[in-house]
Amino acid sequence: MKDTMTIANELVALCREGKFDQVYNELYDAEKIESLEPKGATFETVTGMEALMKKGEAWNASVEAVLSSEVSDPIVAENFFAITMKMKAKLKDVPEPIQMDEVCVYHVDNGKIVLEQFFYTPEADEVKV
Repeated sequence: MKDTMTIANELVALCREGKFDQVYNELYDAEKIESLEPKGATFETVTGMEALMKKGEAWNASVEAVLSSEVSDPIVAENFFAITMKMKAKLKDVPEPIQMDEVCVYHVDNGKIVLEQFFYTPEADEVKV
């Protein structure tokens, strides 16, 4: 079974390569996964892999182009880790590119990610997917 540091490093490497589907398929617990966004977000709480994939598809459908992307190294404590993600993106229905700057916290249980929670800037929170 993979430990939290291994999972954190794998998630960072895959995110830096833009391989988000691989993150979901290899690192997440498909039955237990829960995703939390700030209050008022379109997908405020999502449970289960099917719903998580739909959330990802909705985001991808809203993005015209990713102009830049940055993922930090992880900070690990026991069964939790956190990273920061920064992205500048041009959304299809928004005239100017948006800058997203978020803290992402993950909980690992039995070698799989069971919770992801995102904290991000007000500008990104105004964008509804």
